[in-house]
Amino acid sequence: MKNDVTEMFGIEFPILAFSHCRDVVAAVSKAGGLGVLGAVAHSPKQLEIDLDWIEAEVGDQPYGVDLIIPAKYAGDEGGGYTLDDIAQLIPAEHREFVDDILARYEVPELADAGDEDRQSEWQTSGGDAPFSAKRAGPQLDIALAHQPVLVANALGPPPQNMIDRCKEEGRLVGALAGKAVHAERHVQAGVDVIIAQGYEAGGHTGEIGSMVLIPEIVDAVDVPVLGAGGIGRGRQMAAAMALGAQGVWCGSVWLTTDEAETHPVVKEKMLSATSSDTLRSRSITGKPARMLRSAWTDEWERDDTPAPLGMPLQPILTSVAQARINRAANRSGSGAEKLSNYFVGQVVGEMNKAKPARQVVFDLVEEFIEATQSLAAYLDT
Repeated sequence: MKNDVTEMFGIEFPILAFSHCRDVVAAVSKAGGLGVLGAVAHSPKQLEIDLDWIEAEVGDQPYGVDLIIPAKYAGDEGGGYTLDDIAQLIPAEHREFVDDILARYEVPELADAGDEDRQSEWQTSGGDAPFSAKRAGPQLDIALAHQPVLVANALGPPPQNMIDRCKEEGRLVGALAGKAVHAERHVQAGVDVIIAQGYEAGGHTGEIGSMVLIPEIVDAVDVPVLGAGGIGRGRQMAAAMALGAQGVWCGSVWLTTDEAETHPVVKEKMLSATSSDTLRSRSITGKPARMLRSAWTDEWERDDTPAPLGMPLQPILTSVAQARINRAANRSGSGAEKLSNYFVGQVVGEMNKAKPARQVVFDLVEEFIEATQSLAAYLDT
């Protein structure tokens, strides 16, 4: 395949794979797409380790890095709260509610775990809060000390200093957009490629479906657009490109691949889920994010519970609870198993078989070819 996106990134297929797992990133880049490492939960040390590993694994094949620096978050007027600041701001009723959930579902403490298990990544990164400029700064330094061809910002407009630094280093900049006006602002700031992410997508997503959003953004900007949200098969890829996108940005479909580090219990839930088994919830990050429905999301949806806090207070409030749930979820029938979930899009209903990431790439391309040939047949006279 050949278009602006394949030429821009030096790839064979216009398939960009967002994943927190370095093995998925490497597998997709080696298969002809562009693996993009989601770095939000990486400590600076772990990010350096993973980027070194990816570069050794992919050789000359390109890859990307995705950071999260939101446009607005609590405390951003001062550069972002520290963890100590946040500890003082979380209301007692929210702490009590989380403790009550863990108690009622009999989720054990982490007393027998090592230091890395007892503390989430949020609590081991120099005291900076998650999703903040202070936290992302060192991540950007490390990324630019390596060789990613793309640096993307997955939540809001990339800060101007991030765009400027990437441009100086000769890197391309990407940003996600859930509205045409957001895409226009990104391009005005200097973004090179827009990811038009529809309502169906996993993780942080807006309220406009891909079928409407993609052509709106394509018509609004003069840079290449990638379709995202509800794309896990070649027919969906063909649909996105028929709407004007020059490629696709996929995230959810990699969560059930053989290489993915998805929690085994959550992976099994995904493999058996339908497209109706997700919802947008603020219960983990503080911003609306699509994830599997579980006892955890049900608890936060009750009328008699406190509303989730804003970002970054909510992830700090819930991070240790999530670590406890993940560690205990392997016990079948346990409360932790019922609570366990993860971010995933509505396309989860078609993710019913685990396969290698490389095979996912090839399946996407093969079905894309079949779909486009089928459409072309309508024009035969």
